[in-house]
Amino acid sequence: MTVRPAVHPRLILGALAFCGVLVSISQTIVVPLLPELPKITNSPASDVSWLITVTLLTGAVFTPLLGRAGDMYGKRRVLLIALSSMVIGSFLCAGSSELPVLIVGRAFQGAAIAVVPLGISILRDELPPRRVIPSIAIMSSTLGVGAAFGIPAATLVVEYANWHTMFWINLGLGLLDIVLVLLIVPESAVRTSGRFDVLGALGLSAFLVCLLLAVSKSNTWSTTSIAGLSVVAIAISRCGSGTNCGPPAHSSI
Repeated sequence: MTVRPAVHPRLILGALAFCGVLVSISQTIVVPLLPELPKITNSPASDVSWLITVTLLTGAVFTPLLGRAGDMYGKRRVLLIALSSMVIGSFLCAGSSELPVLIVGRAFQGAAIAVVPLGISILRDELPPRRVIPSIAIMSSTLGVGAAFGIPAATLVVEYANWHTMFWINLGLGLLDIVLVLLIVPESAVRTSGRFDVLGALGLSAFLVCLLLAVSKSNTWSTTSIAGLSVVAIAISRCGSGTNCGPPAHSSI
């Protein structure tokens, strides 16, 4: 059995922080493009807004689910799956101007937000105790750093190049992230026993999707619309069932 050489904590933190910044950038890079997208995709502005809404939905759903999967099957392994989701989403958005394809691509990118809490869990497991709290603070700040950097960077790309370019750049950096994780980040030996609660995961997904739909589309749906009332009713009913309203047990998130 080959023993993997120890990696300096700063390298682990640097690799994971880079992943966090890039994932955060991928959530915001479409914002400067929103005024142009109705014309580009020949779609109404209300439909184009799904490019933002869908990332919120998939991010909220997959963050606790991937956290639980990481606890059970390996945080580094699930981290690589989340990064691969971002790469797939970037590829779909880079290669198409059709709104349905863009929405699917953005859904994949939204699921990758689980990279940040997974990175925090890896830091907690792998770093010396004295480094854990400062490193977690740095990892948490990557969400703000990425958002602050992503919008102006995407604006420059949209201004001076084809808008698909920003997704190609995101794809290339995502592949670099995967290589860095494979080379630097160790797999945590910490595992939780048990089985993945499929019914609980489905219940949580239904609750979060309906709740976030009601919030994000509140400006479009009237307070008495059938669609709005339906999703709120479903969210309340799922939460009222008790067992399916929270994240799967023992999640690291």
